[in-house]
Amino acid sequence: MSAIKFLGLKMFFSTVLLLIFFSCNKQTEKNIPKHNEIKFISISNVSGNLGNYTIIKITKDSITSEQGNTAKQIHKQWSSKIHPKVWKGLISCFDLKTLEHIKSSESIQAKGGTDEVFQIKTSKRSHVYVNSYLDTLHYKQLERFKSQLEKILTTEHP
Repeated sequence: MSAIKFLGLKMFFSTVLLLIFFSCNKQTEKNIPKHNEIKFISISNVSGNLGNYTIIKITKDSITSEQGNTAKQIHKQWSSKIHPKVWKGLISCFDLKTLEHIKSSESIQAKGGTDEVFQIKTSKRSHVYVNSYLDTLHYKQLERFKSQLEKILTTEHP
C-alpha cells in the first residue's frame, strides 16, 4: 500500500520531485566551464638581497607593471588597456594540455638570488611555477611568452 493514498497527491509529488531533479542538473551544468581558457597571467622577479622586484599582471583587457626596491622604498606602477589581438597573441604561446607538465625548482630568493614566478589561471585551474627555467624540456612556452611580452612592453611602455 502506498504512503500517499490519493492519485492527485501522487501526481503532484512526482511532478515536484522531477522539477527539483531537473533544476539541480541545470544549475550544476552552468557552473562547469565548457572549455578551458586562460583568464590571468602573472610573471614576477623578486630578489632576496637588495629587495628588487618586478611584477607584471595581464588579463584579457589590461596589463599592469610594478617595479621597485624595498630597501630604498622605491615603487613605480604602470597600467594600460590592451587590444584583444595582443591578448590572443600572448595566450597563443601556451599549450593548455602541457601546462601541468612544467616543473618548478627550489626558491633561491632566501639565498640572495632572484626567483622567477609565473602564475597562470585558467577557467578550470591555477598553475604556479617557481624558477621553472631549469625544466629545459617544458619551459619553452614560458620563454615564448616572455619574449612576446617584452616586445609588447617595449612598444607600449618604453
